[in-house]
Amino acid sequence: MNLYFRFIWLFLWRIGHCKKIGFIDSSRINYRVLPLDCDINLHLTNSRYPAFFDLARTYLIAEIGLMKPFLKNKWFPIVNAAEFTYIRDIKPFEKFTIETKIVGWDEKYFYIEHRILTERGLHCIAHVRGVFMCRGKQVPIETLITAAGYTNGAPEMPAEVIKWKQFLQLKKQRNI
Repeated sequence: MNLYFRFIWLFLWRIGHCKKIGFIDSSRINYRVLPLDCDINLHLTNSRYPAFFDLARTYLIAEIGLMKPFLKNKWFPIVNAAEFTYIRDIKPFEKFTIETKIVGWDEKYFYIEHRILTERGLHCIAHVRGVFMCRGKQVPIETLITAAGYTNGAPEMPAEVIKWKQFLQLKKQRNI
């Protein structure tokens, strides 16, 4: 339930006061682990990470200047795949920062990296592959890039994302 409040706070306050960043720059948003975010092991529960990443991607969309086109055109993001590497736990009431950035794209998908950091260091790295939809159809990658005002080519994807992309293709081929 508290993520609904965080989502409302994100839309009502934070998005209206966010800075503008470049299309492939890192977005940073801060949170604190509240008691309802914790599991019986008294740390941030694994199921909260994807929800926080949803909030961080929404903030990224606002910071790169795409929130108005998203709302006007009724575009909405869909996560196709995600992978998480948990490094260390985050304790109750601990502050953390989520760094989010677009690390690349291909003809169909955007690839986004999330990193969760505290004063104690790196806690989680996640990669998300997604598309943007409108009225049941995918919004072309070029349309989104143009709407953001980005004119350079795609950045070189990190090696781990390339391997993950190959792994996802293999999974798809073996399970058809």
